[in-house]
Amino acid sequence: MTSDARVPQTPVQQEPAQTAEIRAVADRPVDEGLDPALIDEARTRITDQVRTVPTTGDLLRSPDGAAVSFALEFMQHTGTFKARGALNFLRAHAEDGTLPSAGVTIASGGNAGVACAWAARQAGARATVFLPETAPAPKVSRLRSYGANVRLHGSEYAEAAAACADFAAESGALLSHAYDLPLIQAGAGTLVDEILTSRPDITAIAVSVGGGGLFAGVSAAARRRGLRVIAVEPEHCCALHAGIEAGVPVDVAVDSVAADSLGARRVSAAALQEAQLPHVSTVLVDDASILAARESLWAEHRLVVEHAAATALAGVMHEEALTGLTAEDRVCVVLCGANTDPSTLA
Repeated sequence: MTSDARVPQTPVQQEPAQTAEIRAVADRPVDEGLDPALIDEARTRITDQVRTVPTTGDLLRSPDGAAVSFALEFMQHTGTFKARGALNFLRAHAEDGTLPSAGVTIASGGNAGVACAWAARQAGARATVFLPETAPAPKVSRLRSYGANVRLHGSEYAEAAAACADFAAESGALLSHAYDLPLIQAGAGTLVDEILTSRPDITAIAVSVGGGGLFAGVSAAARRRGLRVIAVEPEHCCALHAGIEAGVPVDVAVDSVAADSLGARRVSAAALQEAQLPHVSTVLVDDASILAARESLWAEHRLVVEHAAATALAGVMHEEALTGLTAEDRVCVVLCGANTDPSTLA
């Protein structure tokens, strides 16, 4: 799905609210994606507490001839874009008086859990993070370094998630999610205007997709600015692609070198809605391309990033990808995270 048409700046629908406190616009069509007004609100809330994303000049040319630059979002607090959404989520609930004394809880041993713990500390709130008992000790230690109460439950993520939901119901803690909440997605979308402030010549933004939180926010912000979006997934870790084929979010198998960050089994409804709008192109890449992109970022630019971040670049540089880019385009690739082991790079 590609289109060179600029998208009109019209009001649009966010995905249905998961809690009464999350503001939805229920009378709008449900097939128009995330409401960009939520991104404006997020920008007001979090600008003073997040790092403005640095951008580079044009460093590469895609096979289509487009100039390629990078947004260095891996320099964000906690090492990933997820700090934006987590902070927006907590500050919005604090403003609304719906942040309980029990604080916030989430099931995640990855970047989302770390971001939630950091954001809770920033907001002066408690964070209770559920992990499987098999969680690596360094992840547990990092969460505790942000002041989180870490609870280990079960041998798989699903068991930890169920325990987290039970804890929220029993304690009254605010239940968060890695990507499937409008406030989380809107926070991620705040990086688009930051990119355009430093690079007003950008015509397209490329992002990797797991559950779709980053993509949904970026897509909503980009279409309002008349930009195209390239959504890139590993070919065997592709909840968005499967959802597009099925017409609804569906469960998928996960098997990719980037699965530690992009291994969502089901894409969010908002991301699926955004992906079917005319300013979006979707691309699948194989693991070899992801590995090559990550190696090139290190070898040529001395940038150490997660496989998830390299996935976005792999999509833009793939010879056979139908990105819709031309030699007139300037595409900014969002390098979304750097929580990785540098020793795996040559």
